[in-house]
Amino acid sequence: MVGVDEVGRGCLAGPLLVVAARPLGKLPEGLDDSKVLSRARREKLFELLSGCCEFGEGWVTPTQINRLGLAGAMRLGVRRAMRSLEVDKTELVIMDGRVNYAPKIYTNVQCIIDGDALVPSVSAASVYAKVKRDNYMRTLGERHSRYGFKTNVGYGTIEHLKALGKYGYLKTVHRRYFGPVRLLEQTKLC
Repeated sequence: MVGVDEVGRGCLAGPLLVVAARPLGKLPEGLDDSKVLSRARREKLFELLSGCCEFGEGWVTPTQINRLGLAGAMRLGVRRAMRSLEVDKTELVIMDGRVNYAPKIYTNVQCIIDGDALVPSVSAASVYAKVKRDNYMRTLGERHSRYGFKTNVGYGTIEHLKALGKYGYLKTVHRRYFGPVRLLEQTKLC
C-alpha cells in the first residue's frame, strides 16, 4: 500500500511537495499527521522512516503553481511523486483528503479525510514531506532573510505579511495569486 500526502498547499511562498510513501516493513511508533508533531519528533521519525520506507517526491515550483492553479499543481505533484516511486497502476493508494488527484491510470485509489492521522503510510508521507520542505524553506531563508522563511517556512505569518508589505514579493518564490500576495500586486499596479 502507498500513502500520499502533501505539504505547503496553503503557503504564500515556496514549492508544494507531494510525497508517496511505500512501507517496506514495520513503521516506527508515534506516526501521526506531521502538523501535530513537534519539529524534533518529526525529524526523529524522518530518520527512522528512511530505513523502512521508499519515498517518491513530487515538487511543484511557485511558478508552476502560479501557472496551473492549486488543483493543477496538486495533480502535477501527485503524478511526479507516484512516478518517482514507480507506483504500479493497480497498487492500493491511500490519499489524504477528499479529492483524488491521481492520474486516471491508477485504478485503486482511496481518499480518506484525515488520512495523515489515520493511515500509517499516509502519516509517513506527511512526516517525510514536512521535514523535506521545511528544510528547503530554511535554506531559502538564508538567501532571503527578510521574509522569515527560517521560521515561517512560507506560511502567512504576521512577520511574513509585514515583509511582503515592506519589500514586495519575490517573483520566483511567492505565489502571486494567493490572497495577500495578489492584493499586494494589485495595490502596486494602481
